Amino acid sequence: MQATTHPAPHVEQILANLPRINGVIPMYVDGEWRLAAEGGTRELFNPASGEPIAVVAEGSVEDARRAIAAARNAFDQGTWSSLAAAERAALLFRLADEIEAHREELMRIDTLNNGKPLRETEYDVVDAANCFRYYAGLATKPHGQTFDVPAPSQTFTVREPIGVCGQIIPWNYPLLMAAWKLAPALAAGNACILKPSELTPLSAIRLAGFFDELKFPPGVVNIVLGAGATVGHALAESPLVDKIAFTGGTKTGRSIMQAATSNLKKISLELGGKSPNIVFGDADFETAVDYALFGIYANAGQVCSAGSRLLVQRSLHDRFVDRLVERAQKIRVGDGFDPQTEMGPIISPVHRERVEGYIAAGHAEGARMLCGGNRLGGALANGNFIAPTIFDETSPGMRIVQEEIFGPVLVVQTFEDEASAIGLANDTIYGLAGAVFTQDIAKAHRVIRKLRAGITWINTYHPTYNEAPWGGYKQSGIGRELGTYGYDAYTEVKQINVNLDVQPSGWFSD
Repeated sequence: MQATTHPAPHVEQILANLPRINGVIPMYVDGEWRLAAEGGTRELFNPASGEPIAVVAEGSVEDARRAIAAARNAFDQGTWSSLAAAERAALLFRLADEIEAHREELMRIDTLNNGKPLRETEYDVVDAANCFRYYAGLATKPHGQTFDVPAPSQTFTVREPIGVCGQIIPWNYPLLMAAWKLAPALAAGNACILKPSELTPLSAIRLAGFFDELKFPPGVVNIVLGAGATVGHALAESPLVDKIAFTGGTKTGRSIMQAATSNLKKISLELGGKSPNIVFGDADFETAVDYALFGIYANAGQVCSAGSRLLVQRSLHDRFVDRLVERAQKIRVGDGFDPQTEMGPIISPVHRERVEGYIAAGHAEGARMLCGGNRLGGALANGNFIAPTIFDETSPGMRIVQEEIFGPVLVVQTFEDEASAIGLANDTIYGLAGAVFTQDIAKAHRVIRKLRAGITWINTYHPTYNEAPWGGYKQSGIGRELGTYGYDAYTEVKQINVNLDVQPSGWFSD
């Protein structure tokens, strides 16, 4: 492992275009910039240095209620949903252009606030713009069916917006997750209340500035800041909210699901994962090693679909693990603003300690740590850095094998044959993602078809496409985002029957 250093960025230059009221970055509700109703604030810190970077409004239940009322009014008045799909699409295309035009600024905001390297935030910004473009294009496409029925009737379906949508996103992809939630919902004609993570709200606030500049109708997009336990819970339990969409941990997903029963609102939950990356003995060796590293150490392992369980066939195990450790120790860890950095910090001291707790548990349960496991010091001592870590000689019942760590910690499992690989892969409460590396394409398809997971890859790991559905089996969530599935998730289906033979039914006697 190599540590990189880089001069601290000039925070005020990076955040120059964010609004401020009395020195506080506000939230965006009903087309206006507002401080928290109860005056709450939160200080944000750079994960790479521990230095303060901004003070933002910290919302309460009252702020959530204000945003819900604004969205409810906007939807019920039809200021957005009644617009022609082409008009909604035109504004979303312009929004995508704004994101692209401010690429460098948005990259730097997310790197400052989240810590991930600039090469990762660049991908996020580009993909966010493409996400808005994809759904802008989808808004004007056919969304219904006609049916041949045994009656003189014209029978068909249309898709209509659900209504007011509460959307809660995590800190690991601040801008991209905002796009994943807002783009399909707005394309379909809904009104939205987005709650970014309290740790990483800055790019969402900058995005709100684009909505404001482009004159989206007031109340159609609201950005409310604050903790999940207060603002997020208020969105989930409100009977005035028609749908809740959440990306985050499975435990929180359960509480949101329970709160949503207040009015049986629609829910979309994209939750945790403990995804298997299966490497057979006949895999292309260097390709499999490379993707094993990418699968777990991209974004410092803070990815719901991370390949956090590496399943290696026994015949390849020793050679593969030796090479993996060799390369893991060469990963350049450091400040995301350093162009040499390949892996950034953990998001916060609290989360770093959580990851360290799992490392301690791995030791206690008898796993063998091959590299990493330590907090980085020296020039990186003030940041939340953990060295890339690999555990071997694990058993299926260990916590580090079964529980989502959400950090740069890889656990290695060994299998004998195809059947045992499938058994180990599916031995988890999660079912988000998984991959197979082999040069036997028939075997690859056999194994992939038996994985209980919603997102799978053969001879690659992590590529994500706006055009394809994203979501998991089992306790990894409910529903799908992205693709046409993501659009449909923000619509209701209405059946319409038109009588073509208008006369009394004669059902009752005259």
